[in-house]
Amino acid sequence: MMTKDKLKALIEASVQCDYIEVKGDDGVHFEAIIVSPEFENLSMLKQHKLIYAALGDRLQTEEIHALALKTYKPSQWNQ
Repeated sequence: MMTKDKLKALIEASVQCDYIEVKGDDGVHFEAIIVSPEFENLSMLKQHKLIYAALGDRLQTEEIHALALKTYKPSQWNQ
């Protein structure tokens, strides 16, 4: 079963994060706030695709049913 800590570790292993917070206690529905310098020249869609790529096929299996993302560039987060 997926946990918020495991999900956080998977993201951190693939994406440089200045800040990351993952919520979700039911094992399949999660919310994540991610601040990364890797988002600097990416549209929001591409930022989300970067996170989805870090999770691989876990989004297509029962392991993660829903993931709500809020992604920020460091310059946006500091405002």
